[in-house]
Amino acid sequence: MATLVTGPIENNISGGSRPTQQVTIQIVNSDPTNTSTVLIQGYVLDGTRNLYVLQSVNLIPGQFFSQTYFADLNGYEFVFTTSGAAAASTEISIWGKSSSGQLVTAHRIVLHELTTTAT
Repeated sequence: MATLVTGPIENNISGGSRPTQQVTIQIVNSDPTNTSTVLIQGYVLDGTRNLYVLQSVNLIPGQFFSQTYFADLNGYEFVFTTSGAAAASTEISIWGKSSSGQLVTAHRIVLHELTTTAT
């Protein structure tokens, strides 16, 4: 089991709107035979840290999961807790998107950019 954290993501208003309006989480279990589970926790960071996303995802071998969440917030953070036999083979990425659906490069986080904390 491991906990992966994006760290705080600042999303302040610039030019009349926030750069990121939505965030897409993509998860893949690349293990050929084992399953994994990922607990997704999203937090609003606006002077306090409040949970706004709580979802558990079970992934069979080779399964891809994608979910888009609201992110028109001053700041946010995601925490992913992986478990199961394929936890080490489960890859996660986060993609900030503008109101027109364009990727926000500054809010793109791939697996190797997440902070890992063993639990």
